[in-house]
Amino acid sequence: MSAMDKTGYIEIRISGSIGNIELSPDNFDIREIISVLENAENLLYPNDKKDRPTISYSIEKGSVKHILKTSVQFIIGFNAVIGQVNDVQNIDFLDISTAKALENIQDIASKKNYQFNIKTSLENSNEVKIDRTTRFKRSEAIWADAEFYFYGKVTNAGGKDKANIHISTEEMGTVRVQTPIRFLEEYEDNILYKTLGIRAIGKQNSDTGEIDTSSLSFIELIDYQPKYDENYLNSLRKKAKKSWLGKINPDQWLNEVRGRYDA
Repeated sequence: MSAMDKTGYIEIRISGSIGNIELSPDNFDIREIISVLENAENLLYPNDKKDRPTISYSIEKGSVKHILKTSVQFIIGFNAVIGQVNDVQNIDFLDISTAKALENIQDIASKKNYQFNIKTSLENSNEVKIDRTTRFKRSEAIWADAEFYFYGKVTNAGGKDKANIHISTEEMGTVRVQTPIRFLEEYEDNILYKTLGIRAIGKQNSDTGEIDTSSLSFIELIDYQPKYDENYLNSLRKKAKKSWLGKINPDQWLNEVRGRYDA
């Protein structure tokens, strides 16, 4: 398989006008390009982006075509996603990052009267159209406030305007929690690279249990020092042996738990 066979692309074509002038690469502002790129990254790689493949970019005429090239494996998956979105005209089934990216594109389309056509380089690609007449918004009713506890190593803490604590967890990868600057300024110990717990509040999908990690707000820090205490475990074993374990026949008890196959 050649290098070309291993890559594909998504095409985000934006048509519309600025006043009486039709959109083109020459009048498409850099801030709008940045917005397209951020949303496109979340469409292709909605989860942890640390180890994602490279995404290369080009802009072409007609009106404005954004071409984002990456591993064909992810293009195939994305093609299935936009096919389903087009079929059901709903984004509630998507994971949070993908749904938010489409919501952002819907918001741009509605405010600026642009039309977005999103497809892939695959033969007979699926395609989804987003414009002022479409309604790609998540159902608010399914997202409810909930409280969470995250345990792991703090990999980053701070921020100039909006402060965050980044905590690397086993279950969810790196989680970012919005944290008051005041707390970080007043906290005496350096929490960077320490294993801690964070209590936070955020949004959770009442149907799937999925957590909207972008909504997490800090409540308090929890001192968390997991230790394997051999002496404590040995004391528990001795207590158990003196009580119920000392009063049973192990073979008889095991047969009762398993069930007698010759009965």
